[in-house]
Formats: sequence, structure tokens, C-alpha cells
Amino acid sequence: MAQTKENNPAPRAKAPAAPKAAAANGTAPAGEKRTRPTTRRPYYNRRPRRAQQPKEAATPIHIYPLGGLGEVGKNMTVYECNGDMIIVDCGLVFPDSEMFGVDMVIPDFTFVVQNKDKIKGLLITHGHEDHIGSIPYLLQKFSLPVYGTRLTCGLIKNKLEEFGLAGKTKFVEIVPRQKIKLGCFTVEPIHVNHSIPDAVAFAIDSPAGTIIQTGDFKIDYTPLACGVTDLSTLSEYGQRGVLALLSDSTNAERPGFTATEQKVAAGVRSLFARARNKRIIIATFASNIYRVQQIIDLAVEDGRKVAFSGRSMVNNTAMAQELGYMHIPEGTLISVDELNQYPPEQVVLVTTGSQGEPLSALSRMASCSHRQVRVGPGDFIIISANPIPGNEKSVTKIVNGLLLLGAEVIYESMYDVHVSGHACQEEQKLMLTLTKPKYFLPVHGEYKQLKKHALTAASLGIPTSNILIAENGSNVILSQDEMKLGEPVTAGAVMVDGLGVGDVGNVVLRDRKHLSEDGLVIIVATVDSKTGKVLAGPDLVSRGFVYVRENESLMDGAQSIVENALERCVDEHVRDWNSVKTRVREALSSYIYRRTKRSPMILPILMEV
Repeated sequence: MAQTKENNPAPRAKAPAAPKAAAANGTAPAGEKRTRPTTRRPYYNRRPRRAQQPKEAATPIHIYPLGGLGEVGKNMTVYECNGDMIIVDCGLVFPDSEMFGVDMVIPDFTFVVQNKDKIKGLLITHGHEDHIGSIPYLLQKFSLPVYGTRLTCGLIKNKLEEFGLAGKTKFVEIVPRQKIKLGCFTVEPIHVNHSIPDAVAFAIDSPAGTIIQTGDFKIDYTPLACGVTDLSTLSEYGQRGVLALLSDSTNAERPGFTATEQKVAAGVRSLFARARNKRIIIATFASNIYRVQQIIDLAVEDGRKVAFSGRSMVNNTAMAQELGYMHIPEGTLISVDELNQYPPEQVVLVTTGSQGEPLSALSRMASCSHRQVRVGPGDFIIISANPIPGNEKSVTKIVNGLLLLGAEVIYESMYDVHVSGHACQEEQKLMLTLTKPKYFLPVHGEYKQLKKHALTAASLGIPTSNILIAENGSNVILSQDEMKLGEPVTAGAVMVDGLGVGDVGNVVLRDRKHLSEDGLVIIVATVDSKTGKVLAGPDLVSRGFVYVRENESLMDGAQSIVENALERCVDEHVRDWNSVKTRVREALSSYIYRRTKRSPMILPILMEV
């Protein structure tokens, strides 16, 4: 090969250049060697490739709903990012008909207490009980600052005074568009319409992205006060990018728009005219300051005095007047004790009890146990609220009681005496369209409402993979890359019974249900501690089971069954008193069920001597 190159050097030196056309086509004249293009750098002169950097994982944010999912009420949500935590809302829910003797139900605070050192503050969207009712019970466990609008803070202070916590709690009044820095979170309150003044949504900005939690909202273009929902700010966040939207689902099953509060004024005005010479009693939520102000204005217009009944109604209206959210003309307000000093056509009584609460003022009026008010044919009663799911039976019971007393009662939906404070489908669509969230989590509603809201979001183009119907206790992990569920946290319902918090559980409720259905039979006997022989008794005491005087044969037979069971224990030398009680209980229970097909609770009491 080397020799060939030496004998033929000329062709290489004098080789004519290939024609341009041939070079362009990649061809060469016959007998000539094809040359490689010179535009590519030889491999030994190439620059080394840069090592690819691993993609940095997006910062995650954890969302822990502790209440408000699969239920209406008990709203509470915890956010965690980079080791910092904030809480949004801390509400309660009222007990259902199966929770015998329970006053209220609050969230389980176990997870919050475990992480109390991380929590930077408690943010409140508005002052309704399902968003503030559990705050005293949380603050009894540990202190933390409370952030809320002026009216919301006032309502919370009223509640904390009953627990002696008002002076120990730090309150920070917030206003819409004024940002708050809490650890790695920057929170901006956004004004929204609701059935109470000073309601806000929260835009929660964090290293993971921006999350908007609407709280309870609707879009009322003719509100009574405070202006329209701040749609422009919501839209601005949508343009910048919203990681996730947590939105109110209460009215997700209702098409269209929620009616304006102005509609109520016209409806109630017509009913005032219809009442003529009757005393008017109106039941509404104590926290519905807008509605109460409307009633006061109509009463003044009709020349009537106004009285308030119910502790929460009296406290809330006094606080609202003090803060300037309610105006009552001089000489209009009278006490309940003064009602009978005026003719019926000159008074309006505003009261609590629109949800059928057993101890409310309206409930006591229906049962004739109210100390100052006696309802009769001269009364025109308006229930200005829709029953919360689960309260329908209680409300019906009160309506029936009032009708039996001769009063005229307006409670049907055909009259414009109430409008919802929650967004219907078209308003929910507008919220989704303005904020343009990457992920969507429907909140505040029963499962059927959450599901319907999720379908609404999907109809607007949000991928179903980016929509999550979570549960109380879920650990929702969000980032710019993904949405997933982590290890769940402790969540549940804690029942409050009088001064007892959490001492009523499922076992106690089951026993109370048992007692309410079949009653109780108590066996009392005095026995010799050494021999087990019966020294006195056994005596049977029945409560809520049967009327003893009309069932003497049944009770005599029951006493014989108990005597025989105790004698068998003596004969068989059974000295374990728990075993003796079990045998007596089983024998009597079997006898009673054969005779009555009922199973009362049986409680043996053996006193040893």
C-alpha cells in the first residue's frame, strides 16, 4: 500500500476539483476517489458531550382534610410544605338522630396536636359554626394565632369568652388583598359573597405552587353589602397559574345560579303585608347578619318593634351592632319580656331554631316550654332557612307543633323567604374557568355532591386524572409533576356531650340506642360472699321496657328465672361473680325475648355480704 502511494504521487497533487454539480449530487467522475464532506469535525477533535443533570424533583405540598368531606360541616384542612403547617377553618357539625344525647361533633385533633410545633396559624374563611365551632376545643389543647376578618374575629371572641379563652388568644384581623406571611406560606384573602358578611377565600402561595380554597361562596351580582365576589383577583391567579382549587360543593347538584339576597327582601315584605294584625315570629340562623338586618328594615318600614330570642341570636346581633355591621334605629329594639306590652301587630320576634335544634327558642315555643313566649292563633311564623340534610325530621316536628298550637307557619320553598349562600353549578363553572387549576379537589359536601362537582370540572376539560375526591384523613400530595395519595393521618368525629369531650364513643352510643329502643331491666340481689346463696331479693326494676302493673305475670316469671339461675350457680359452686352475672343475664334475656320478642338491656347488681 505504501509503495503504491510513492509510485503514484502526481494524481493526488494534481487531481482536478470535482465539478460542483457532481459534488452536490455526491457523485464523482469515473476513476476518481470519492471524498468525504469536510463540514463534519473529525471524531478526535469533537467536543465532549455534557453530562445530563438529573431532573430536580418538584417541591410537594401536603393537604390533610380533617373534616368537611363526605359531610356538610366540621370543615378543617391542614396544609404542609417544607416543614411548615397552616390550618384553614375549624368547624363543627350538629348530631344526627342516631347520636343520642350528643350536643355537637368536632374533628379529631390528634394529628394537629402531634404537629403543633409546625403550625404557624389558624385561618378562618367566615363566621359560621361549621367553620368556627370547634375553635374553643382546639385552643384548649394548645395556643395558636387566629387570622380572620373583623366580623369573623368578633364571632370567635364571643364563643371563646364562654370558655375563658378570649383574653389568652392572639387575633390577627385580615382584610382582602392584604397578604399574610406564615412560614413558607404567603396567604392572600379574596373577598367572596356568602350569607354572612366578611367571607373570604384564600390564595395560598407556597414553594410548591398556589392553591385556592374558596370557603363557602356564591356569586351575587346585587349583594346587600360588601360588594361582588372579587372575580378579577381570582382571574389574575388563574393567569399566573393555580396548582389546585378546593371549591365549595354544597349546591353542586343544583343547576343555574343561586338567587340574590335581594329576592328575600321582596318575599318577606309580601309576607309582612299578609300577616296584618298578627305577631310575626321569624326563625333564621343567628349568624346570618344580612337576613336579620333585612328583617329589622322591614319591621321599621311596617312600624313594628323588634325583639331577639335565643342566646346566640342576642350575642351575635349585639356584637354586629358594636362593630358596625348592623344598624337598628333608636327605639326599635325591645326585650322579649316587653313583647306582651305591645299589640301583636306592632312586634316582630327574631329567633333561633330554624334547623329544629331541640334546645332552641323556636323548639321551646313549639313545645310550650318557652318562659316568655306563648304561641297561639295570633302568631304568623316564618322559617327563613332550608333544612340542612339530616335535620328535616326535626324541622317537621317543630312545624307540626306550631301548627297544632294554631299558628300560621310559612316554611315551604314556594315562598321567597330564604336563598342559599352557596354556589350552584354555573357559579362553580365560573370559579373553575377563572382560576384554571391544574388539579381540582371538591370539598364541603356529602359524597354525592363532591361527585357531581367533580363531573362539572371534568366537563370543563380538566383531566379526570387531575381530579380527586378525597376523604377525611387523606394525605393528598401535590406538586407540579403529579398528584398522589400518601399515608393517611388520624381523622374522625369526636362527640361533645355536655362538658365531656370524646368520652362518648360508639359503644356508649350503641348502649344509648339500645336503651332508647328496648329499655332497661335491673336485677338487685344480696348474696353471701362465701357460699353464693341469696340473702335478699332478687328484685327486678324496669325502666322503659314494659309497664309493670299491666305485665305482672311477665315480671313474676322473670323473677323466677333469676332465682333459678342463682340457685344453679350455688349448686355448681360458681364463685366468680362475673360468671354469675353472665349466667343470670343470659337466662333472663332468653326468657324475655321468648315472651316479648324484645331485648332490653339487663344489668345484674349483686351486693356481697
